[in-house]
Amino acid sequence: MSKPFDQESIPRLPERRDITEYFCTYLMLTTSNSHSVIQWQKRVHLKRNFELYQQRNQSLLQLCGRHNQFKSVAEFWREIAIDPSPISQDWEPQNRKKLALEHLASYFETDCYHAARTVWLKSKDWPWDEYLCYARIFIYNFDNLLRLLLSYDLSLKTSLDTYIQQTLIKVIQSEAVLGKFSCWRLLAQKSDRELREALQRGGYQEPNISQYIFARKYFKQVYRLHKVNNPGMRKTGKKWPDPEREDFDTAAKCYNAEKSLSIAPHEVSAGSNITGEQIQDWMNICIDALQNYPKSIDRKVPIDDIPEPPYKETENEDVDTVAKELPKQINSNFHKQLQSLKPEQHKILLLYYGAGFNQTQVAHQLKVNQSLISRRLYAIKINFLKTLVEMSQPREWVADYVVGWLQRNFRAPLHSDLIQVALIEAIKELESKEQEVLRLRYGQWIAEERIASQLGMNSLEVNDMIYQAQQKLQANLIKVLNTWVKEYVEKWLVQFYQAQILAVWGTPNLPLGDEEISKTIDNLVNNGKV
Repeated sequence: MSKPFDQESIPRLPERRDITEYFCTYLMLTTSNSHSVIQWQKRVHLKRNFELYQQRNQSLLQLCGRHNQFKSVAEFWREIAIDPSPISQDWEPQNRKKLALEHLASYFETDCYHAARTVWLKSKDWPWDEYLCYARIFIYNFDNLLRLLLSYDLSLKTSLDTYIQQTLIKVIQSEAVLGKFSCWRLLAQKSDRELREALQRGGYQEPNISQYIFARKYFKQVYRLHKVNNPGMRKTGKKWPDPEREDFDTAAKCYNAEKSLSIAPHEVSAGSNITGEQIQDWMNICIDALQNYPKSIDRKVPIDDIPEPPYKETENEDVDTVAKELPKQINSNFHKQLQSLKPEQHKILLLYYGAGFNQTQVAHQLKVNQSLISRRLYAIKINFLKTLVEMSQPREWVADYVVGWLQRNFRAPLHSDLIQVALIEAIKELESKEQEVLRLRYGQWIAEERIASQLGMNSLEVNDMIYQAQQKLQANLIKVLNTWVKEYVEKWLVQFYQAQILAVWGTPNLPLGDEEISKTIDNLVNNGKV
């Protein structure tokens, strides 16, 4: 089973500070000093929407100032959610009804807590946090929530809060009696994307996230085979049973057997083998993350609701500075190269890069041999390539970069960094033993002496293999960088000369053999337009 919270005492529900928090936060269960603690986590997109309505809707602004403001504001969002009219104000978001339901689900988190507490105090057959999960799964299914809102009768003396709470108590009791709910079913049925979002929201980082998701893949296969789809363990329609130790052990064996294959993420292959106990701990972490994050229960998370990963500020500032200044320097130096070109060279570039003619068509338009066009294009590009290589100087920094990457980023590379992605691919091209040595040294930080003992080598052989692997990575990276340099020069020339053609003709698609084209290009070149 998942790790239960301390059930001797249900954690106190902290007060939300203001009206915005009541409608823009969700409940998260955490542990502190072995005790369960409840925290309120903000939802950025809901806060932004709430503030928009406060600014543009006078009714909501007035309701927020009332004495009984919470219930009045809840009724405000209820009316939007159940409004059958598709017509909205110009400033309202298109998904206003869905957002209204999300505001109400946040508000009813308190009722989920009290409903779970009420049921648990009467019947402790199940852990209190599972009762809470029943309630939240029901509320965050917006079809369920909308039916409740539509069935609520304003003429009754019962408030909306009480009506929701009473319904949730019945839902929890019904689920508990049927016994169909299972946190393991929740774990098995959520997609990799939903699990990743829940783990990110829970504060987990790489390489752990990739390891957890990869481990779940094999746990699901084993668990479904041994427990869910096994007639001897579970009848169709009954609750998914809890896994046993042998299920986790089998999943760990599958994980270890396939972690070095190409299907495994780099973060997984770079790590060590794991045990069944580790898989069990990891699956409990995944369950807690899914249960804690309401959008994992039913909805997809908007990208701005996921916290940014932590970073080193100084490193980030250096990258930003280079990213801003380098293109300016490249443009400046490339324009100097353009100024050194002869008129005939400009004509070739205008037709080849600007109009998109092939070499044969350029030769036909300029009435020269195709071989001449080929030689001149080659000579021009070589000068641009030399300029860019002199600026980037890859051979000056690649060696240090590779060593630094192995030491700092091998375990959890940044997949948005193209250079790091190139190194990940380069790792896959190494000999299998070289890959294993790098995984042990930089993935698990095992000393060379222990690696030598483990692999039946001596320390000198291990050091030499690490050095040779580094040399191969450097050579591979320089090869990739050279390809990027060529692609950059090509794209820059296309962008520059195509802009000249578009400024005159409004289209880069020029007819071949048109005398007017030759005259206009002559004018562009002779008048210093390029």
